[in-house]
Amino acid sequence: MQTFLRPKLLVSKCIEFDHCRYDGSMINSKLVEDLKEYVDFIPVCAEMEIGLPSPRQSLRLIGNENDQRLVRSADGKDYTEAMDTFSEKFLKENTKGIDGAIIKSKSPSCGLREVKVYQSYGKSSVVTKKAQGRFGKQLTEMHHMLPVEDEARLSNFAIRESFLTKIFLIAKFKDACGIRKMRDLVDFHSRNKYLLMMYNQSQLKYLGNLVANRDKKKPEEVYDLYYENLLKALSKTPSYKTKINMLLHIFGYFSNELNNDEKVFFLDTLEKFRDSKVPFSVPLSVLQTWAFRFNKEYLKNQTIFNLYPPELMTVTDSGKGRERE
Repeated sequence: MQTFLRPKLLVSKCIEFDHCRYDGSMINSKLVEDLKEYVDFIPVCAEMEIGLPSPRQSLRLIGNENDQRLVRSADGKDYTEAMDTFSEKFLKENTKGIDGAIIKSKSPSCGLREVKVYQSYGKSSVVTKKAQGRFGKQLTEMHHMLPVEDEARLSNFAIRESFLTKIFLIAKFKDACGIRKMRDLVDFHSRNKYLLMMYNQSQLKYLGNLVANRDKKKPEEVYDLYYENLLKALSKTPSYKTKINMLLHIFGYFSNELNNDEKVFFLDTLEKFRDSKVPFSVPLSVLQTWAFRFNKEYLKNQTIFNLYPPELMTVTDSGKGRERE
């Protein structure tokens, strides 16, 4: 039975934790609500932390694509220095060891992307919609390799699945780091072989060489290098091509056990996945069934078949931020 460690996530407090938005409201997110049972959250409202009440007058970014100030929309009162000072101090003191973050979308303080920038306060036109909020920018600069998303993009199935996969895998790795024994790292790498292959086959090979430790590095050094390159391997969402490549590698385990009809059935299913007619979970589930049927112990223990707690699996998809599997 697969066990899952509790990831530690930073989260905007207005998402399912408190009525602290500028209008006194709270954002509903089924994902965040469900995650509370499986994740240790660090909630924060950057705007209230710099002394603003809720409800409050809204803030906005003004300036241009390259340089913005955070000001009050109505009268232009400037909060840039206050926000930057708070952000730097809070992130240094409270986010060491986090496994990721879920941040309010399009917020002038927390937004990670698509934050509107205006020419000025008051009635003013939009200059661009491509900026980051002041707090969000410092967060991504400090933790640029960690999975950091906003609640809007996480309503997309592929993005949500990738995010959940990453945070639970990172938490699992940190648990394996506990006493930094090479045998634990070997076991971690072995169990995650096909998951890593799905993300980045070249990085999988590099990580395998690290685990082999032919240069006789100290375990602490190997662990640090492995973690750094694990994050690199996870930095992109898998493509449908890397997924198919991984599925075919697992399929090879059963070449001598399957009859011709079963092989044709699986390859047809793979074509349907390639053509976006069935989700990735369909061919993957077929392979998992065969792993148990033919008692392939190595495959049965692969995390690719249990990416995160099944209770978090939902197939709803808003289509926002859609990415090709």
